[in-house]
Amino acid sequence: MRKLFILGLDSAPPKTIYERYGVEIPNIAEMVDESQRWLMRSCHRPITIPAWMVMFTGKTPGELGIYGFRHRKPGDVRHSYIINYSYIKEPTLWDEVSKAGGRVGVFGVPPTYPPRPVKGFLISDFMTPGPDKQYAFPPWLKGEIQEKFGPLIFDVKFRREDKLSVRDELFEMTYQHLQITKYLVRRKVWDLFIYMEVGIDRIHHAFWKYFDVSHPRYTPDKELSKVIPKYYELVDKEFGELRKELPKDTIIVLVSDHGAKAMAGAFAINEWLIREGYLKLKEEPKKPGTDLTKEMIDWGKTIAWGWGGYYSRIFINLKGREPKGVIGKEEYETVVDQLIRDIARIKGPQGQQWRNLAFRPSEIYPVVRGDPPDLMAYFDDLSWRAAGTVGWGTPYLKENDRGPDDAVHDWHGVFTIYDPEGTVGKGMAGEMPIESIKDRLLEVIKQ
Repeated sequence: MRKLFILGLDSAPPKTIYERYGVEIPNIAEMVDESQRWLMRSCHRPITIPAWMVMFTGKTPGELGIYGFRHRKPGDVRHSYIINYSYIKEPTLWDEVSKAGGRVGVFGVPPTYPPRPVKGFLISDFMTPGPDKQYAFPPWLKGEIQEKFGPLIFDVKFRREDKLSVRDELFEMTYQHLQITKYLVRRKVWDLFIYMEVGIDRIHHAFWKYFDVSHPRYTPDKELSKVIPKYYELVDKEFGELRKELPKDTIIVLVSDHGAKAMAGAFAINEWLIREGYLKLKEEPKKPGTDLTKEMIDWGKTIAWGWGGYYSRIFINLKGREPKGVIGKEEYETVVDQLIRDIARIKGPQGQQWRNLAFRPSEIYPVVRGDPPDLMAYFDDLSWRAAGTVGWGTPYLKENDRGPDDAVHDWHGVFTIYDPEGTVGKGMAGEMPIESIKDRLLEVIKQ
């Protein structure tokens, strides 16, 4: 079994990794140019959860029963439960390698909290509630990490106006993660090592409008415009040092779960549903950005409501499922069909043509498990984030309703395989569906 090291960069787009747009990454570029590489096509709803587990299990979100970070509790409007590792029932790449006799190291892949036993070691992901929790297997590894590197930083609150603090915290977190990774690579026994860094996703969301001159709200700034280039510089420098720690014949993979692009604005889905007669409130909200609650809704006159996020989940007020449902099962498909047609007709704030998509989960997944929405909707090919709050008086918001956010997710990420022995080949090899990556990696390991 050849050693395989996987560097996961959450949301890294082809624009920066392949085209080197606005960034200098000599160490990564040297490896990528000698790699076989693909445009990685993300899963439907190209978001961190479930995309990494889609990648490492080879199963669709429907088969996993995971449709996002949080899921609606059936029969409610806002109450939700958070997905964690206990929801993952399919074997992962590291499970398969362990079964074949290899030893594994996993650091930061979501969702891997709470950790469970592996043949090797595992440190959980950004969804970990905090460094006081048990985040490692074997359990004593937590003490070893904390003694050498201090409390583990799992994530940073990036939707804040204090951008310089966001910058400093993201650099601190990522530097710590990379030092821990170098330590584990050097000191532990492993055949497969997966390190996923969420900081690159956070840096995109917090600073993309200062970096990308094509952003519709591009804002050049003496300090903030340097943040993304300097962050990539940090990752590249530390990756160069990390690579020196790897055995010379190690196969190295660089992969992202989705891409990133400019956020044009947010589309307030519930404002639109109100306008179109699908959603009826008892009274007007007193202020913009009010969370929709079940007490606010006139259920006898409501057909549907929605959740915000990088896509919108829409729920039908179905009799027998919802406490005050009005749509009978005989009407359900007709209502859903009409919603799909109406969403397709939505245009931009100046009447510009949008490319909107709305799907039943059963239309895009071979199996639908868990608690799926009735519809999943994307606005202007993901360029407009969905907002679930109300009280705006318009569906079109210039900014995200949950705090500053400059970027949305895009369909294409990156997937590269570097083999120093040349058995994999190099050059651009087309598009790779995210669900196919696990099998491709198992083929590489067996070569």
